[in-house]
Amino acid sequence: MAVETAADETVVVRPPRVPRPRRYLVCEPRYFDVRYAINPWMREDVPVDTALARRQWAALVQAYRDHGHTVETVEPVPGLPDMVFAANAALVVGGRVFGSRFLAPERRPESAAYEAWFRANGFDVRAPESVCEGEGDLVPVGGYVLAGTGFRTTRETHREVQEFLGVPTIGLQLVDPYFYHLDTALFALDDTNIAYYPEAFSPGSQEVLRRLFPEAVTATRDDAMAFGLNSVSDGCHVFVAPQAEGLVAQLSRHGYVPVPVDLSEFHKAGGGIKCCTQEVRP
Repeated sequence: MAVETAADETVVVRPPRVPRPRRYLVCEPRYFDVRYAINPWMREDVPVDTALARRQWAALVQAYRDHGHTVETVEPVPGLPDMVFAANAALVVGGRVFGSRFLAPERRPESAAYEAWFRANGFDVRAPESVCEGEGDLVPVGGYVLAGTGFRTTRETHREVQEFLGVPTIGLQLVDPYFYHLDTALFALDDTNIAYYPEAFSPGSQEVLRRLFPEAVTATRDDAMAFGLNSVSDGCHVFVAPQAEGLVAQLSRHGYVPVPVDLSEFHKAGGGIKCCTQEVRP
């Protein structure tokens, strides 16, 4: 049992966190680079250390495998430097694949490459009619799909997702351009709870999150800017940016096991651990 002391100094005893084996799809950063700017993190005058990026990515893949998870890869395509960010390619729930339609023209060819992988592996893919950037803005948790909008994925997509999956879809308005995707400001800790940075959201969306997840872990702006919320959790182990020191400490106090993985080279493109990870949910 995990034991922690609450703010009023009462002792809180929590049941142990239980990891669940996951299936992840990733893409090697063979062609990773910053060749254009489509979010505030990207600067074309800042060089990318491709060799370092590949080592960091390999360390993430090894961390997943060391913790019992299945990792599969899609072949990278020359000329698509952001294809490493596999999370943006789709949302997979119950074996159903809702694909992507990127806002930026530079990224649109990624959709076909990922769709080909899913079809080759026995999945049918629903192509969205509106702009949709996959798990970048769609987070299944608590019996809902939390759906971000404001910078990339449109509200029309939220309706499409709900109709396709039959899962209640909760629209959340993002208001800070540094948190241009939902997965930069929020992640699922387990099947029922989240961690998030409140100020990335509109006042109404903050209230929605408080009502739905009263025990959520809330992060500071410093930890969010360190890509601490672009994390992946298996329900116990949280693969998290080591730079988000305050969040790492909070996770430990709440009974989770932080697994620090440094993907700092990907921060130059506005990405991190979750951006590089597509979960294939059966």
